[in-house]
Amino acid sequence: MVAVIVVVAVVLIAVAVVRALRSRSGTAPPPPPAPRDPFDPGESTFGDPRTLRAGDMVELLGERMFVRGSLRLREGGYQWSEHFLDDIGGTRTWLSVEEDPDLEVVRWTALKNSDLRPSAAQLNHDGHDYRRDEHGTAQFVSEGTTGLGSTGRVEYVDFEGSGGRYLSFERFEGGEWEVAVGERVPPGTLTVYPGSDPVQP
Repeated sequence: MVAVIVVVAVVLIAVAVVRALRSRSGTAPPPPPAPRDPFDPGESTFGDPRTLRAGDMVELLGERMFVRGSLRLREGGYQWSEHFLDDIGGTRTWLSVEEDPDLEVVRWTALKNSDLRPSAAQLNHDGHDYRRDEHGTAQFVSEGTTGLGSTGRVEYVDFEGSGGRYLSFERFEGGEWEVAVGERVPPGTLTVYPGSDPVQP
């Protein structure tokens, strides 16, 4: 009699374990997160400019601009990014983001029909002096709309002025020099609104 009771108890325990396992395996997955507005000011606390990519929006000193395309540049072991922006009026500027070693974000505006050339050690533009700082050649990968091929080469010459001012020359694939003036973006004045969640691997 005792043996029968033991067998029945073992069977009941086994049945309970099987039911518990089936119950766990049949648990419904958690519901997906609720949709959110990526441009809701509550969704960003300034953000990280190092994560910028095509499709994002930025707000700089109250002005909102959309990232149309990005360049990822590499020279040896050094990397930086340039992001091409359009504001609501269609004006095109760009942001450079680099760590050298501190994070530095600069807003650039192209100089049209400029006769400036990067051959001198020092240049003057609009009453500001700039001294030659860097010169090199980098490889780039293009994302989104940049007007360039998917990959290529760019030669650059950078000049630095006082008060966070810069002057830059770039020529892509040996073409004509493109000239731009830049101003360092003060900390806390740039807000990043991701256009979409990053693609998970």
